[in-house]
Amino acid sequence: MATIYISLGSNINREANTRAGVKAMRQAFGELTLSSVYESEAVGFEGDPFYNMVIACETVLPVHESNRVLRDIEDAHGRERSGPKFSSRTLDLDLLLYDDLQLDENGLKLPRGEILKNAFVLWPLAEIAPDRVHPETGTSYAQLWSEFDKTRESLKPIKFSI
Repeated sequence: MATIYISLGSNINREANTRAGVKAMRQAFGELTLSSVYESEAVGFEGDPFYNMVIACETVLPVHESNRVLRDIEDAHGRERSGPKFSSRTLDLDLLLYDDLQLDENGLKLPRGEILKNAFVLWPLAEIAPDRVHPETGTSYAQLWSEFDKTRESLKPIKFSI
């Protein structure tokens, strides 16, 4: 059984799509550990603010099959893939970690680079896995978050019930 961490983001009908994404992930993976929901500005393009969170769960699925399930959930919730890479999203589910696997194949890179680059990924990850260690840096997510330049992005936790 592998422990996986997934980032969830939405800036199109974000309340409904965040709830629907969590529901679909529960159906696919079972019990989930959820971070708080955070509101962030769009990064890499001009767009509406996002809701972001990180979700942890366990799976018996192999890594590429786990990633395929996430793509299927996105597609079922209206994810448009024909636009630019950085654009608005109904639902964006990114596999961040699959245990401590380090992988770069078939378009899947783990651990995902956004962990170290984006507050909207690192803060919720540090919230639910503070003592877990990044497989490449050997540093805990709590430590990485404490050292992160928090002036680079606007990010705030919000009251949100799922």
